[in-house]
Amino acid sequence: MITTRFGALSTAEDVVAGFDLTGVRAVVTGASSGLGRETARVLAGAGAAVTLAVRNASGPARLDLADPESVRRFVDAWDGPLHLLVNNAGVVTSGLERTGAGWERQFATNHLGHFALALGLHEALVQGAAEQDGARVVVLSSTAHMRAPVDFADPHFRHRPYDPQIAYAQSKTANSLFSVEASRRWAADGIVANTVNPGGVATGLQRNFSAAQKESLAAAEAAGVFQYKTVAQGAATTLVAAVAPEFAHTGGHYLDDGREAYLVPDDAALADHPHGVKHWALDPAAAERLWDLSLAHFR
Repeated sequence: MITTRFGALSTAEDVVAGFDLTGVRAVVTGASSGLGRETARVLAGAGAAVTLAVRNASGPARLDLADPESVRRFVDAWDGPLHLLVNNAGVVTSGLERTGAGWERQFATNHLGHFALALGLHEALVQGAAEQDGARVVVLSSTAHMRAPVDFADPHFRHRPYDPQIAYAQSKTANSLFSVEASRRWAADGIVANTVNPGGVATGLQRNFSAAQKESLAAAEAAGVFQYKTVAQGAATTLVAAVAPEFAHTGGHYLDDGREAYLVPDDAALADHPHGVKHWALDPAAAERLWDLSLAHFR
């Protein structure tokens, strides 16, 4: 298990203190608010050239992860090497929503859009890795992944009852599995991908919570399952995966509170484990299967 000197109370600025990121080109999705904005701000403050990939931008920086054509335009507009890709953006829905392609919106945005983005920027990351002795992809997940694995038979809820919490959990498990398989496939290119859990942070992500989702979150907080972090503290683990030397050349890990998380049994209750990662989110066989399933969406 990989440890660092950082913990739950560390901030993003604590992590980058002493780093000179001049020459590093980074893309941060969902950087207009919350964790993404803090991540981009701190990276830029350390000297990195940061592209804010957001839906409300105009021109080549505009990115709607739920729209494959928007992802394609962003990728086509990118020029030159890329050293760091932070797949930060995410969406929560309170009920079943579908994209124009008919995909369940949370899986489409949180996983498929980021999958297509990373795949499209792969050659740029290869160039970046050659320049900087490695390139990194950081993917944001959540403790919510403990609620559900990926349902390979019905990822878009076409045949099973819709539960927005299970849909969100599935997408967060998928985020982790992407890092596992990307690191395996791209290791020879000098690219590593790691997953981070920012912890409980009050951001715009919660604006679409249903009453039931809000009640569940409040109950978990009251029971001590988790404590809210500040945005600066929530972004710290992202920065650990992005710049810490401990994760420069190793991927497929799930980080929590600034270090690699411990493994939780798949049958363990979420309420009993406010930290950690379930095996189904790190399973190499599931990761490879998800990669193939994801590719099939874009053929």
